[in-house]
Amino acid sequence: MMTNREQYTPGPAGGAQVRKAGEKWTLILVRELRHSPEKVWRALTDPNHLREWAPFVADASLGTVGATVKLTWVETSTPLETTVTRADAPKVLEYGDIRWELDALGGGTRLTLWHSINRRFVSMGAAGWHICFDVLDHLLNETPISRIAGADAMKFEGWQRLNAEYAKQFGIEAPNWPPQRARKA
Repeated sequence: MMTNREQYTPGPAGGAQVRKAGEKWTLILVRELRHSPEKVWRALTDPNHLREWAPFVADASLGTVGATVKLTWVETSTPLETTVTRADAPKVLEYGDIRWELDALGGGTRLTLWHSINRRFVSMGAAGWHICFDVLDHLLNETPISRIAGADAMKFEGWQRLNAEYAKQFGIEAPNWPPQRARKA
């Protein structure tokens, strides 16, 4: 069953914090999912699953330590090589500037993302990942709404609101993105 993507509206900003260190901040986002860590792990490591919800495409599995994987981020479409530095299934996954932690919680999983990001883009990153997590949740519930990432996410109803809400939570000014002249009146 396909859920109507037009009916999707992201909820309020929440479950996020930042750790500050100079220009590179670490965005920490937590989401509780109603699925087992094993099922969530597959969605985080399998290229076919990632293509459905993540803000990048992976050319190989992210589930093996030492694997070199090309990640093509939706907003740049430039492949970046990354190496999986930790893959303790189904608990911890690390590659590049990203760390995932999966904790069994009742019948589900508490998923924590740690993403090092330039402080100027941290609220945008939080808004983008928030929407990706929602899409992931729909995918795991077998009601896929297809990936919403990069420029698509920024045009999506609710992204501007999330960007502003996260900026306020983090005590920063929301970036003017997209620039005012590019926005529809």
